[in-house]
Amino acid sequence: MSTDIGSATDPDVVLVGGGIMSATLASLLGVLAPEWSVTVFESAADVAGESSDAWNNAGTGHAALCELNYTPAGPDGRVDTTKARTINEQFQVSRQFWSHLVRTGLTGSPKDFITPVPHVSFVTGQDGRTYMRNRHAALSAEPLFAGLEYTDDPGELAGWVPLVMDGRDPAQAVAATRSVAGTDVNFGTLTRLLLAQGEARGVQVHTSQRVTGLERLDDGRWRVTVTDRRTGEERSVRTRFVFVGAGGGALPLLQRAAIPEIRGFGGFPVSGLFLRTRSPELVAQHQAKVYGQAAVGAPPMSVPHLDLRLVDGEYSLLFGPYAGFSPKFLKAGSIFDLPLSVKPNNLGSMLGVARTELALTRYLVTELLQSRGARHRTLTAFVPRAEQADWEMIAAGQRVQVIKQDPTTGRGVLQFGTELVVGSDGSIAGLLGASPGASTAVSAMLTLVERCFPDRVAARRSALEEAIPSYGRDLSADPALLAAVREETMQTLELNG
Repeated sequence: MSTDIGSATDPDVVLVGGGIMSATLASLLGVLAPEWSVTVFESAADVAGESSDAWNNAGTGHAALCELNYTPAGPDGRVDTTKARTINEQFQVSRQFWSHLVRTGLTGSPKDFITPVPHVSFVTGQDGRTYMRNRHAALSAEPLFAGLEYTDDPGELAGWVPLVMDGRDPAQAVAATRSVAGTDVNFGTLTRLLLAQGEARGVQVHTSQRVTGLERLDDGRWRVTVTDRRTGEERSVRTRFVFVGAGGGALPLLQRAAIPEIRGFGGFPVSGLFLRTRSPELVAQHQAKVYGQAAVGAPPMSVPHLDLRLVDGEYSLLFGPYAGFSPKFLKAGSIFDLPLSVKPNNLGSMLGVARTELALTRYLVTELLQSRGARHRTLTAFVPRAEQADWEMIAAGQRVQVIKQDPTTGRGVLQFGTELVVGSDGSIAGLLGASPGASTAVSAMLTLVERCFPDRVAARRSALEEAIPSYGRDLSADPALLAAVREETMQTLELNG
């Protein structure tokens, strides 16, 4: 990777940000348009330093196997599996594409970035148990969730999640589901591997280069202005297409590009903290990712979870998240990011959310005022015998939640997801938002290329189907294809144990 853009010529494509989204798009373009020149600009000294970094996310490999907010229950108790099915299908697409890249020469072992880890959903109380039974029944009817186990037996649960059950009140009602098809994904390592493979085929990756300007030219191209963060030198390149995949930094850059499609969008930054332990004794007792339920009235970002992580060859446990607030849009951002993002065209959306999201405001204030002892008590509600001395607090990545205007009411709404913003002529696009983010990066970037390069997708469809066998098909409606895809990706990604 280079920090010097003096030799950079005008590329066909510029990717802003060196995270999982840009890395995935670069890899997809290698399938769809291998002759195109692609340049990546990353403002940090290395790629994958923000949301894609292993310690800046939980590495869950979101497949809706354990995340209860993807399976809401209606007033009648019936569980809606629509979102869970969609997210799981998207993760299967990611696995297929990663498998293709491994087969075609992705450097290193798949175990460097993905490992098998059971995913467990855990609830307490009679209402929680009833919900979990209904959830298991609903998901078990879906081919994508075949093999999902259920138990409300404390003894069996003690075998599944010893740390969670040890010291728990035996009179407390408990219930859980478990999928042994879950994974832990190091998106930082995956990003670096994808970009290294890209460089091997000619992708130019420039670090310490901050994109400071996006200007539409009369000939339809974009002038991308870049500042060297070490020397202050400013340069520019021209390109036919720009993707802004800069995480929290995407909103201000799209605003700078002044495309009409970004009007009304705002961002609400939320920082995250996790408790981490590297104790070999504790890690040995918790070989799973366990997700609980958010407190009544709390936002989805507050769902407590205890995750087994494998980062740089070392196992550890993460518990959280504990939310915080910072006006920065990136960990390495500026305290002026939030105020400078407020524009006349999104002021109404921002103020509307400020009025309607009182529960979120109360939640954040409560989190910010928590003492170390209070945070430990939150941990012991999940891990009853946890000792404070075994755990350290670490800061995770900044997440900028999407604020957008409801087309029906005209009011601002806060969206806990991702949003792809595409210019009308398809010459510029950007991704806003957070979870499930990295886990569904391939599907997100497939949507982008379909909208921006439909002719190229049509011309190279056979190559795309070779890379992603289920492309354009519904895995949940094709059990034979689903079985074949699962078997192939498990073998190629070395997920059999």
